Amino acid sequence: MNLAISESTWLQSLGPHSHELLEQVGDVARECAKRADEHDRAGTFPDKDFDDLAAAGLNAATVPREHGGLGLGPLNGDTLTLWLMTKELAKADLSLGRCWEGHTNSLVLLHALASEQQQERWFDGIVHRGQKWVAWSGEPQARKPGEGTRFGTSITAVEGGWVLDGTKAFATSSTGADWALLLVNTAGPGGARHADAPPEGLLLLACDLSDPTVTVDESWWDPIGMRATASHVVEFDETFLPEENLIGTPGAYLHQGWQSAFTPHYAASFLGAAEGAFDYALDYLARQNKTADPYVQQRAGSMKVNIETSHLWLAHVARLWDSGHRAGAQRAGNSARHLVEHLALETVDHCVRACGARSLVRPSPVERILRDLTFYARHDNDDHVLATIGRAALGETHDSSFFKP
Repeated sequence: MNLAISESTWLQSLGPHSHELLEQVGDVARECAKRADEHDRAGTFPDKDFDDLAAAGLNAATVPREHGGLGLGPLNGDTLTLWLMTKELAKADLSLGRCWEGHTNSLVLLHALASEQQQERWFDGIVHRGQKWVAWSGEPQARKPGEGTRFGTSITAVEGGWVLDGTKAFATSSTGADWALLLVNTAGPGGARHADAPPEGLLLLACDLSDPTVTVDESWWDPIGMRATASHVVEFDETFLPEENLIGTPGAYLHQGWQSAFTPHYAASFLGAAEGAFDYALDYLARQNKTADPYVQQRAGSMKVNIETSHLWLAHVARLWDSGHRAGAQRAGNSARHLVEHLALETVDHCVRACGARSLVRPSPVERILRDLTFYARHDNDDHVLATIGRAALGETHDSSFFKP
């Protein structure tokens, strides 16, 4: 970790256990970084990375301590440690950071909404068998050019549960996860972002992905970046979801605004990518004996300020969550997500301009960081994020979770 960053007051405020966890995840992340290029080129889910996290006892980060987990995250009073762990993994591989986000955020939802019996059932598999979870909502209704099929699911109530048919796109970790939290709408295709249906139509259902009626179509996911997230199309062919797999009351995900707990978590991943570029630049510029160049010095100064500012914003939002100021945390989280996206992208640009074209030639990690960050920053439309922040400031009606106009 960069010395200037490690001496910051936000890091000094963390307790000894948090420092120990960050050292552990840093050790794992260094091994993950060695595999990042391979996963990116092949577009494969980072299974070994998750195996290493489980072997280190880190995979149950947001599982409550009473269930054998580390007890991190916004429900456990230790949010910043979780986000800094995410940052370290995203610095090694932004695709890994995204898969880790999906896993840990899913466990937050289980903690928040699942019954005690459900928690005992599912947390045991995570803690003792290293099971991986993810949450899927993606049912985009607008087709891209040349796309003949519209994505979406339909769900039918039957005796003892529901039957699900259809497809979800952008299904992160689809070839690696063991269980998925499915956000499905009784009104039809649209998932959590359904524009017309009442919130009570949104169900949160746990799905065992070993079910043979659940299949993965790997032909669609061929993006410029974030390839190793394995965010393929998943098809459900009359998949039965039993009543005991319903989590929380219908509409609770929307009524309680849980998406807003995860928005700043994206920013932690953005920051990891930026810090990866910064570390590369410092090493490269020293080896190339370019540190006396005044223009390089300005680029380095800008990168440092951007990264420090991003850390301070994440620490601020984390304190709001940990102190129970939920409404303030939701507003600040949106601001952090917007700001850190721009600071991270700018930091990578400074790295490329200071280091030159060779920084974009494989096996330089900056080439992958640039592609991954450019793609992942499209996770939520930043124009709508900023407009939502503005609507809130003006006292206008706004959707703080999904940034709808």
